[in-house]
This record gives sequence, C-alpha cells and structure tokens, in this order.
Amino acid sequence: MKDKAADFSAQSLRGLPSTLLIPLVARSKGMQWFPELDPHDEFATPVLDALQVEVNTYLSDWATVLNVLWRTDRIKAVGHHFFAQHPLGTGINLGCGLSKYFQWLDNGLNRWIDTDVAQVVAMRHFYFKSTLHQKDIGLDFKVKGWWRKLQLSTSQARGPLLIICEGVLMYLTHEEVNAVLEEIIEHAPSGSEIVFDFISPLGIGQAIFHQSVGPTGAQFTWGCSRAEDLTLRHPRLRVLSQRSVSEVYGLAGWVSECFTTPFLGGPLYGLAHFGIQERSA
Repeated sequence: MKDKAADFSAQSLRGLPSTLLIPLVARSKGMQWFPELDPHDEFATPVLDALQVEVNTYLSDWATVLNVLWRTDRIKAVGHHFFAQHPLGTGINLGCGLSKYFQWLDNGLNRWIDTDVAQVVAMRHFYFKSTLHQKDIGLDFKVKGWWRKLQLSTSQARGPLLIICEGVLMYLTHEEVNAVLEEIIEHAPSGSEIVFDFISPLGIGQAIFHQSVGPTGAQFTWGCSRAEDLTLRHPRLRVLSQRSVSEVYGLAGWVSECFTTPFLGGPLYGLAHFGIQERSA
C-alpha cells in the first residue's frame, strides 16, 4: 500500500499534470487570504494533505490564488444556472485534475463526467470514491475522436451539455485549441454550453516568469484577446458572456483594464462562456 501511495504522490507529477496542484492549494488554503471567495471544497484539503504538498510556494503567489478562487466562483454560478434550466442535464469537465465540481452542482438528478489523462484519472480513483451519478474517464483530448470515449448515453447525447475546461487550454497550441472546439461543436447538441478561462496572447511563452507555473516546466502556448474572436472560426458558438478577472480587484482593476484594453484588445485573464447554436441550414 505504501508503494501504491507513492505512485499517486505529488512527486509523481511532472510537467503539465503537476499544474493541477495550483487550484488544489488555492481551494484548500486560499480562503485565509480571500475568505469572501471560499469555495467550501470538502475534498481539496484531505487530498492535499495526502499528497503532502508544500503549499507555501503556491500561497505566496497570491494573484494566482485569487484568480483560481474567482474563476471557481464564476464557473459554479454558470453551473447552477445551467442545471436550473436543465435539471436532468450532464456536465463534463475536460482536464479536471483533482477538482470535484459535482460536489457543488449535484442536484440529485443530473450526471457528471470528469476527464483527464490516464495518470490523473488513476490518482482520482485512488483519492476519490466513485458515485452513482459521476464517473471519471481517461482520455487525451488532443487526439482527434476523443468524444467517443465519453460514452454518452442516447439521452445524454441528445440533451444539452455543460462543458467546462479550466486551467488547460492555455497550455495547448492554437491548432489544438481549435481542434478541441471543433470536436465539441461537431458532437454537442444545440443548447449546450462551454465555459473556459483564457489568457491574453501577451502571456504566450511567458510561463517561466509565472511564480506557480514556471517551476512545473509547463508553457503558455495559446491565448486570445476576446471571446468573440473564436466565433469567427466556429460560427456555432454564441458568446453568452465574457468576464475579466479585473472585476475581483474592484475599482483598481477596472481602471487598470480601461488603460490596457486599447493596447491588448481584451483582458489579461478572463473567462469565456459560450452557447452552441443550431447548425446552419
């Protein structure tokens, strides 16, 4: 058992998978700095303790902690609204890491699918108990055809889906991001919704300077200025909202973004929320 636990330790994570520790620490310990954004994550602290993660490095990067708690709060709000409209719907978390959004969004009737690479899904099976309405699926969504591995039932495939993807797309290439969106748009029924975070193109190639991401060896390789830019390539997407992390910084954030937007074309870090429309005739 001791050797088995070592296989699922923080030290076993390398490169991109190791970035899953960033939101885990934020949701477990970040409320000491930002109590108003406490997500009340019942799983984060036990898993963090079991992984024996040194949290001080992550917590000292207070801006990233705040960003994670802000996006968690916003995604939870999107999820609650979606399942209020579609109580029998299904949620899918692409690149879920060790997050458990279903703890907040389970209404007793809906379903949830968490997906990540095989190594991370194995860790999830070690640290989390499976439930009747939630399942973990190992897949690499950089490989075309990954949608089939979701194994959606007929009713799930026909009904609206909520798809979230946080802290992932900025590590893919421009071509890979478009391929992921094309796979979703090709298969997801109309009325489905997608929400994901994004960085400004200014951040591409700059991960080495990021206090939390830099040590992992992962790199930022994709960014966009505005959610609307993606609808040009993917016309089935309809922008429902675009939020900027500047809103959590109050007046100072608003003033700062007013000055930078004319030069950057959009926020430094934001959350995009799309609906999937009917196919054109």
